[in-house]
Amino acid sequence: MKVVIALGGNAILPKGASFHVVTQFKTTRNSLYQILPVIEEADGVVITHGNGPQVGVAFLRNYYARKEIPMYPLDVLGAETQGWMGYMISHLLHEVFYEKKIDRDITVVITQVLVNEKDSEFKNPTKPIGPFFTYSEAEEMKGLFDYPIKKDADRGYRITVPSPRPIDIIEKELIKNLVERGNVVIAGGGGGIPLVRKKNKLKAVYGVIDKDLCSAKIASIINADYLLIVTSVERVYLNYGKEDEVPLERINLEDAIRYMNSGHFPKGSMGPKIEAAIEFLRNGGKEVIITSLDKVKEALDGKNGTRIVKE
Repeated sequence: MKVVIALGGNAILPKGASFHVVTQFKTTRNSLYQILPVIEEADGVVITHGNGPQVGVAFLRNYYARKEIPMYPLDVLGAETQGWMGYMISHLLHEVFYEKKIDRDITVVITQVLVNEKDSEFKNPTKPIGPFFTYSEAEEMKGLFDYPIKKDADRGYRITVPSPRPIDIIEKELIKNLVERGNVVIAGGGGGIPLVRKKNKLKAVYGVIDKDLCSAKIASIINADYLLIVTSVERVYLNYGKEDEVPLERINLEDAIRYMNSGHFPKGSMGPKIEAAIEFLRNGGKEVIITSLDKVKEALDGKNGTRIVKE
């Protein structure tokens, strides 16, 4: 069995928690124990993770130090966060494996992802990164950046950048070979670094790829059976947050597409996860499980979470 585990931001930095690296290490360690049953059961594993808050902080740190140190572009900051977060997950997973007497290799792959330079996201950015700001803080920051600060699902205001769809993974053969050899591979961090191909060259473009869509692409490349998307809610809901909300335990691909087209899954929350599920199943995947970190084991046993299947 091959599986891609997409860790949501809550698995590394819970909402409202300190950005201190010690907090992120502690949270990540606890998260790895939660997904350990999946890793132990699977022959091939890829772990992906978000980096929105981390790359946003890196950018702001860059910006506020710009008078002393030249600013680094977003692709370099993406690589930077992939590196230290990949190290963090690998380091902690090695410790967990040692404790549990599990003998498996762990590899971190800095991942580059091809996108379409004509993607509509470059004209209308939709991907929030970094910390939340109040309305007054957002107003004060107007004009400081070349891209907007937008309201993010009633949670506050955030820096917003383009989020183009992934087309291909540059390191796909490497990731596939590592998985085939039994490695636990940490890849696609933050959705990967977006690039476009210019003849025989690769050019970095400004943006952040959605990590769930990147995860689906990686899952298809390694011929994964399952895509496990770990998020902040136990299940997917229709009419989420309303009095008539309905939890979904099991739906098929046709249902997922119908609900998506009916507007049940907003772009800023569950939308990309359902899009990722649809893409994965269309490309031959067996099943998608969406659940919260503390319900992973129950979801594997069919007692929680939302399962999306082809038919």
